[in-house]
Amino acid sequence: MKKILITGKNSYIGTSLKNWLLREPDKYYVDTVSARDDEWKMKDFSQFNAVFHVAGIAHVSSDPKMEDLYYKVNRDLTIEVAKKAKAEGVKQFIFMSSIIVYGDGSSHKRIIDRNTVPTPSNFYGNSKLQAEEGIRGLESDDFKIVILRPPMIYGKGSKGNYPRLANMAKKIPVFPDIDNERSMLHIDNLCEFIKVMIDNEESGLFYPQNQEYVKTSEMVKLIAEVHGKKIWMTKIFNPVLRLMFGIGVVNKVFGNLVYEQSISDYDKANYRIRTIRESIELTEVVR
Repeated sequence: MKKILITGKNSYIGTSLKNWLLREPDKYYVDTVSARDDEWKMKDFSQFNAVFHVAGIAHVSSDPKMEDLYYKVNRDLTIEVAKKAKAEGVKQFIFMSSIIVYGDGSSHKRIIDRNTVPTPSNFYGNSKLQAEEGIRGLESDDFKIVILRPPMIYGKGSKGNYPRLANMAKKIPVFPDIDNERSMLHIDNLCEFIKVMIDNEESGLFYPQNQEYVKTSEMVKLIAEVHGKKIWMTKIFNPVLRLMFGIGVVNKVFGNLVYEQSISDYDKANYRIRTIRESIELTEVVR
């Protein structure tokens, strides 16, 4: 039996992974611990095979007053937890970084591959990148490090840009038809990926994503269809929106940000168990 400790108690990703693994209770034991205070410092890590560190500040902020907090939580806390895990004999440390280490979406198509150098455009991305650099030096034959740089994660109950788009898809009659591509990752695909990382005792840098890229307008149309709504796609707003590129919300919704597909392949298992259509149905339909 694999024993896994998840930091980030009650977090969306942490809770989703716990529920995913506990579908096989004879194979996995899962515990969670809060990293908001000193609770994690009191926890005995020695009983666990792997620590999945998802605790951190997930949203992007441009408030300079928040910068120190981002580095304290996303970088310093990550390194401290990893050091404790190693000192107490944990064999594997899995860290949730982000595609944001490569910067924001852009108006032109930009494909990220293994040779792309990270260029964070804000202190959220930089704090994640510095955390990666801080824990890499701890790796040894007895302490394996897994760093995940996922794109936007979505699923039932998720927060961020996806639910905002879903609400729009259910309410508005028209939506801009801009040709863009985004890498995305459904929560089930992410959980399955982490599961195989644990099963295979992996180490290294990984870029999990869905099998298909997503065009924002097509995703919005699909969400509307799932709810029995019709939405008209139009290019009439495109010239104005193109002039607005550089504004955060426009970049997030209509920008291009993709991983080259082959860097997300994993030859030991098929973790991409949900197609884009199936993932939208699972996210939107009440079950």
